[in-house]
Amino acid sequence: MNPLVQRIIDTVGIDQATAEKAIGAILVFLQSEGPADKVKAMLASVPGSEALMAQAPTGGMLSMGGIMGLGQKLMGLGLGMGEISGISKQTMAFARENGAGDAVNEIVGSIPGLSQFV
Repeated sequence: MNPLVQRIIDTVGIDQATAEKAIGAILVFLQSEGPADKVKAMLASVPGSEALMAQAPTGGMLSMGGIMGLGQKLMGLGLGMGEISGISKQTMAFARENGAGDAVNEIVGSIPGLSQFV
């Protein structure tokens, strides 16, 4: 199993399918909102990032963008704010621990409102 997915299952207490979709949604959000070179470095530190991103929920007719849109997608998976915070923090910590610390810090600093969730 993907080590990040296992970490989310163990620390947040959600099922594998939800963890994969939630991580994917976060990674897609970062890819669309963050600096491309830094996000590329971060994605390289997350095994299976492309496969996880492919599982991310897509927006519906009333989908909004930005950090609120991400929150909407994650809540649509049945996640509460505590779970969303846990998944976000663990995902970023995993990337930092796997060599993308500087990139993660620059990504977080470049997206308004993100720092309060990670």
